[in-house]
Amino acid sequence: MKKLLFQLDTDPIANTFDTVVAYDGGADHVIPIGGMTPRNVATMVAGTIFTRSPKDKKNTALFVSGSDMVAGEALLAAIRKNFFADFRVSVMLDSNGSNTTAAAAVAKISRHVSPRGKRAVVLAGTGPVGQRAAVMLAREGASVALSSRKLERAQQAAAAVKASFGVEVDAVQAGDAESTRAALAGANIVLATGAAGIELLAEDDWRVHPDLEILVDANATPPLGIGGVDTMDRGKERHGRIVYGAIGFGALKLELHRACVASLFERNDLVLDADEIYTRAKQMV
Repeated sequence: MKKLLFQLDTDPIANTFDTVVAYDGGADHVIPIGGMTPRNVATMVAGTIFTRSPKDKKNTALFVSGSDMVAGEALLAAIRKNFFADFRVSVMLDSNGSNTTAAAAVAKISRHVSPRGKRAVVLAGTGPVGQRAAVMLAREGASVALSSRKLERAQQAAAAVKASFGVEVDAVQAGDAESTRAALAGANIVLATGAAGIELLAEDDWRVHPDLEILVDANATPPLGIGGVDTMDRGKERHGRIVYGAIGFGALKLELHRACVASLFERNDLVLDADEIYTRAKQMV
């Protein structure tokens, strides 16, 4: 019985990165389909849940991909509405790699520093990686703040986190060096999740910070999000702090992604979203 993975992408053309990792995760055949929406997904779901016997349904799975996490969340919700009784297959959501990236970053942080009782700041944290990482850190017991160049946008992201995950996080402004230093007052953990090629935190500002213990940068494109961190840093000590670059924790992200795909074929009722993916990440570090 072949393991079939239908890659349902919300973009017009399905992402090749996710296709490659799906094969590396153990799928025998990956069927990428672009342009997926809640309105056209029902037929796709029906084709997966009505074609194989109950004992063989675990050999069919769905992977929701694409560049837009909001669209991915809507697609996952629509998929689940079409499941009933045992007529279901396992499904994973990882639009833009947001869940696996956030989970890998926070798992690495938790390996070195217990977040409980710590203050964590997610710089440029209004996107899906930042929001999911904030949730994971908060659920580990950290006091978390999301930053943006504009306070209003940070407040909107904090409200979205509460609405989607029921988790309270703070909103802070970090639009320039002065406001960033203020946002980092008392911080023990920093995770930078900003757009590629934008430095969010200068090395001179964090190397003398009295409280910082660990810094993780999710940006792999120079200039990096955190000055003085190398993209290859993997738990390296710099200025007395532990630092990770994007490629440094990216190996775990890829390993996690592959492991999650493999688990889809173990049973037919898995739903892998942020919480479930983070649980697996913690088991792997």
